[in-house]
Amino acid sequence: MRDVTRRDLMLGAAAFATALGREQTALAAPPHRLTVGAFELTIVSDGHLVLPTTFLAPDAPEGERAAILKEAGESGPEFNSPTNHTLVRAGRELILVDTGSGPHFMPSAGKLAGNLAAAGIDREAITTVVYTHGHPDHLWGVADDFEEVVFAKARHVVAAAEWDFWHGANATSGLPPERAGFVTGARRSYAHIKDKVRMVKPGDDVVTGLRVLATPGHTQGHISLEVAGGEGLVIGGDALTHALISFRHPAWRPQADHVPDVAAATRARLLDRLATDRIRLIGFHLPWPGVGYVERKDRAYRFVGG
Repeated sequence: MRDVTRRDLMLGAAAFATALGREQTALAAPPHRLTVGAFELTIVSDGHLVLPTTFLAPDAPEGERAAILKEAGESGPEFNSPTNHTLVRAGRELILVDTGSGPHFMPSAGKLAGNLAAAGIDREAITTVVYTHGHPDHLWGVADDFEEVVFAKARHVVAAAEWDFWHGANATSGLPPERAGFVTGARRSYAHIKDKVRMVKPGDDVVTGLRVLATPGHTQGHISLEVAGGEGLVIGGDALTHALISFRHPAWRPQADHVPDVAAATRARLLDRLATDRIRLIGFHLPWPGVGYVERKDRAYRFVGG
């Protein structure tokens, strides 16, 4: 009989956790599905983040900010931020947007692989992974506990400007000290796919009808994806992150934005277009499943699920 290794023990524990996770997932909301033109979209959760409410526009007028947080039910020291992942079926292609937090960011997140399995989606069937940006909750799920690529058979698509930012000499510039580890984590995560990555720029197609859209500011090279057909749809990543603040006060500055003025301009431009053209939005951190429309209201905007 061979010796039992640490890897054996971890695999056994993982199998038990997966079995337990299936029971827990059965109690959660099932995947959300919709059709846009020729594309079939499925939204699956990675869990949620637990964040300090001080992240939400700390420089905004205190009274206005407090009132909005109270309305949102987020007046305590922390709030839960959903993580809504989109899969796009385009003919034989199955495209996943972002890989989630993985096992090393927050205990409340990193559930994507398990939730895909519970939904009957084989991760080996995913042909392409597109990354909106390099923050932990969008990228660190690229590898598992054993530092092996989770979606090993997929091609990986990254915006060239985002790749260059995280690998550049000034990557930590403007980041608070407690988030300097994001740079180390991004570089480690990107290293797993460096030999199979395709660099893109705004205006490029991932596949025909799924186009890269420039939405910088949250990070320097942040992208969204525009889905053609029907009324159209934008998979917005973190361009709009809060169901009230991002829409009522797009000029307010969330603490997570790397380049706040650019992020605010991006929000204003995107909101105007979504409202004018009646294009649906999927927001990564908007209330599950993150799908809805943008409407003009009181010289600003509101998010309407649907």
